[in-house]
Amino acid sequence: MADRGAPPAAVSLPDDWPAHPDLSLALNRMGSFDWDLASGLLHLDAPALQILGLRPEEYAGSPRSLVRRMPLSEAARLKSLLARALKEGAAEVAAYFRIIRPDRSRQWTRAQAHIAYDGAGRPRRIIGLVRSAEHELTEVAARSDLDEARRRLTGVVERTTVLLARAETVEDVLDVLRDEEALGHLKAVSVMLGVVEGGRIRTIAEGRSGSYVPELQYTRIDAPFPMSEVVRTQRPRFITSREDFRSSYPLLWPHVEPLSVSSGAYLPLIAQGRIIGAMGLLYPRHGGFSAEERNLLVALSSGIAQSLQRAILYEQEHDLSEDLQRAMLPRHVPEVPGARSVFRYRSARIGRSVGGDWYDVLPLPGDRVGLTIGDVQGHDTDAAVVMGQLRMALWAYAAEGHPPDAAMARASALLRELGTDRFATCTYVEVNLSTGGLRIVRAGHLDPLVRRADGSCHWIEAPGGLPLGLSAELAELGGISHPVTTGVLGPGETLLLCTDGLVERPGIDLGESLEGLRETVRTGPADPEELADLLFAQVGERSGGDDMALLLLRRDSA
Repeated sequence: MADRGAPPAAVSLPDDWPAHPDLSLALNRMGSFDWDLASGLLHLDAPALQILGLRPEEYAGSPRSLVRRMPLSEAARLKSLLARALKEGAAEVAAYFRIIRPDRSRQWTRAQAHIAYDGAGRPRRIIGLVRSAEHELTEVAARSDLDEARRRLTGVVERTTVLLARAETVEDVLDVLRDEEALGHLKAVSVMLGVVEGGRIRTIAEGRSGSYVPELQYTRIDAPFPMSEVVRTQRPRFITSREDFRSSYPLLWPHVEPLSVSSGAYLPLIAQGRIIGAMGLLYPRHGGFSAEERNLLVALSSGIAQSLQRAILYEQEHDLSEDLQRAMLPRHVPEVPGARSVFRYRSARIGRSVGGDWYDVLPLPGDRVGLTIGDVQGHDTDAAVVMGQLRMALWAYAAEGHPPDAAMARASALLRELGTDRFATCTYVEVNLSTGGLRIVRAGHLDPLVRRADGSCHWIEAPGGLPLGLSAELAELGGISHPVTTGVLGPGETLLLCTDGLVERPGIDLGESLEGLRETVRTGPADPEELADLLFAQVGERSGGDDMALLLLRRDSA
């Protein structure tokens, strides 16, 4: 028997004993994080990145990189939880949440952290641990399963609200109905949308389950169909069984019977107290709709109705303004002996209407031709009207024989006399096709660009006056408002005029954009048609979304 008073025998310990905390965390699938609230930087160690399914090269050190890997409802819940903890001055915070793995699967994760405050009681850092909780049979996980339907519905509201807020056109609204992250989470196998047109309902969105019936694209409001019923009564209709479909809507039943559909929800779309359409959702399940589901669907239909009405009005207003703008622009550019002219124009949807860009080619006596291009301030119907008045005024003044500077001054005075608060920029170039002589007048607009016969390309620096409407004040004081710049356009050379929509891009220096345009013209094709197509395809597509006008004139070779 061993002597109890004897010292214990020597034990051989590992060289790395005791284990470093980092090793303990990694072996137990745990990572650490440190969030500096002042700078906003969130440090994740290697195990944390692995747990969260992030590669080091795709993580930028910002919480946004992590939020993008969460369902919207989870991110909103965590944000609310953390805000409450900081408001209450809590020292600890913990939560279970789901992340979206690179393979799109969802994994439960657990985070717990300590909140550090400075001497003034302001939160400074959040330091904690994160671990996978996928296989834990915890109360939180169990409760999550029970509350899955509620979280799903909350996610539907969040996602759909965000998308509807961005919708500007009817097609945008229809995209919301097709979005799998929005209404797709309602588990409906088909979503249909109809709008009221006179005494009929026109179906503008068809379902995904083959439920669309061409014969029912147009139905009368007094017809015995569920969408017609909700339009007449302005009350939702919930269908809870196939028998309900068959007995309530015998004319519709032959189209529903072949489908795997056992229930449906039809909702009126009411905006500002007026019925504008109806929405239908078909489900494979049998049974009724809970009060929570009904309230959610009614709330969603209200949001969709508001967005749909806004989109319809937007498109009507834009189409009207666009038609007006097209009527104000030349239908074709006249052929000019001794030169070849090409134009391109594209109207962009900005705000609720269109802009005031214009262009014109004016044949003049004595082998001369006038080129004008300009842009009226604003993007609405008034801008289009002012544009038409200015274009016609310049055309008339030039046709009367006024030189470029006088025509520009008269147009500026006219703009002031119209009583509008709009101003306009413009460049007017008169070209003598016999000699190649140029007379250039610029009012707050871009300089002309010329491509020489040897392939070189440069901007013609023309001293400019104030924009039209503003320059009239200077003219009344006796000042020279629009100086004339002369130049020569040789045989085979091309002159280019454009509006700023072709070159202005958000966040890009204008000088850099102008140099990019010059280089594209220099290296582009010599044919004016091909060059215009190239400019709109390459330069124009990178522009900021404004209206774009482009005018090219190539003098014939000798």
